[in-house]
Amino acid sequence: MEKNRCGWCKDDTLYETYHDQEWGVPVKDEGRLFEFLVLETFQAGLSWITILRKRENFRKAFDDFDYKRIARYDEAKVESLLQDTGIVRNKLKVRATVSNAQTFLKVREEFGSFSTYIWSFVNGKPIKNSVKNYKDAPANTTISDAISKDLKKRGFKFVGSTVIYAHMQATGMVNDHEIDCFRYDEV
Repeated sequence: MEKNRCGWCKDDTLYETYHDQEWGVPVKDEGRLFEFLVLETFQAGLSWITILRKRENFRKAFDDFDYKRIARYDEAKVESLLQDTGIVRNKLKVRATVSNAQTFLKVREEFGSFSTYIWSFVNGKPIKNSVKNYKDAPANTTISDAISKDLKKRGFKFVGSTVIYAHMQATGMVNDHEIDCFRYDEV
């Protein structure tokens, strides 16, 4: 018997694997939180499947999403990334990734961890929504608005409310699995 999944991931093995194993699972690990921040930044204006298909290329290009290393990237590294056909070669997004890594480190210094900071917006526990159809899930909320505003105030780039809500979904800060999806109660 086939598992009932959210409608957005059906008929694509990569999407289904991502959905089944990662999407909506609460993430507290700093490296993974930064990875999703980078990927969501690059996803802005594109489809998530495009980014997912390039994820391993991003991982290789951005030193396994090591924010400490990325924060030290120089102009030569930025230029080499802009020549890498395996990733999305958007100059503003590449530069934002370096800048965001630097700001990520500042947030870690201030709060002890980025995880402590970001999860404080949901009191440390996931919000469980009751979405019947993935198309009914919001694109942003008052919480993603507040996080976006605070991140921007701190100097983060490409962190609009919609990007942040997608980050919240990906990292399990919010459970937007459809209520009849097999993962709804698992995460």
